Amino acid sequence: MVAGAGATARNLGVSPMLIGLTVVGFATSLPEVLVSATAALAGAPGLAVGNALGSNIANIGLVVACAAIVSPLEIRSTTLRRQLPAMVGVSLVPVILFADQLLSRLDGTLLLLGLAAFGVWIARLGLSTSGRDPLEAEYAAELDTSIGTGKAAALIVMGLIALLAGSNALVWGAEFLAVALGISELIIGLTVLAIGTSLPELAVSIVSARKGEHGLALGNVIGSNAFNLLAVIGVAAVISPIQLDPTAVTIHLPIMLSFTVAFFFIAYNQSGTIRVGRAAGLFLLVGFLAYQLFILLGGG
Repeated sequence: MVAGAGATARNLGVSPMLIGLTVVGFATSLPEVLVSATAALAGAPGLAVGNALGSNIANIGLVVACAAIVSPLEIRSTTLRRQLPAMVGVSLVPVILFADQLLSRLDGTLLLLGLAAFGVWIARLGLSTSGRDPLEAEYAAELDTSIGTGKAAALIVMGLIALLAGSNALVWGAEFLAVALGISELIIGLTVLAIGTSLPELAVSIVSARKGEHGLALGNVIGSNAFNLLAVIGVAAVISPIQLDPTAVTIHLPIMLSFTVAFFFIAYNQSGTIRVGRAAGLFLLVGFLAYQLFILLGGG
């Protein structure tokens, strides 16, 4: 899916920077979006909320952590430096919408409008930094120049079919687990779904870190986290209003914000270099494992 979408955009003359920030950024969040929509249509919107919050926690505590442990991440990128505060800002949006423990269709619509606005801002950011940010070279290196438009279209279709099939299977299995184990949909969303739908980001970031493409490893997560909260929860709420589990508001949302803020202060510094070292990666991973243990022991 990502290869096909990226090749199509490149064949249409779109710059590698813009492709990486928009096309690839959204494509890697499609598993979360489709799982969210499938869960809402199946009458299990709690899975969608758990998936969104849990995926953001996993993206930082598992994906960034493992990538940094494999190879300390460091890049001087104006684009990522601007995206980091935006990611934190987007992460604060649920604090307002979750307050009444109900996500209405209006809330979902507002989130999708926010997604559109974020997409426009990202596109403008990509255009303004194109040609003078080392991140663009990493995006360009990953675009397969041998894929024609016909083959790219076929890859997109095959990718979508696989994603739809996988989403339905994942939601079916998650609902079965929730009933069989007697636990809430929220918990299944925070664990099984969140880790499962974060595997594309994990694969991309670890491979990128090993190849020395540190900007890709970090940008993949920063963009995905913003898309997750706006698109995943927004789509689910528009399909079906969501009555939130109280623990989503009092426990899991604050934990998601804690991981986001910790990531920001670890990576962001006055020198202009985005940096996540092995020690910081290990710190984030231990925090993620402690959170999973907390849930396993019945917390939340």
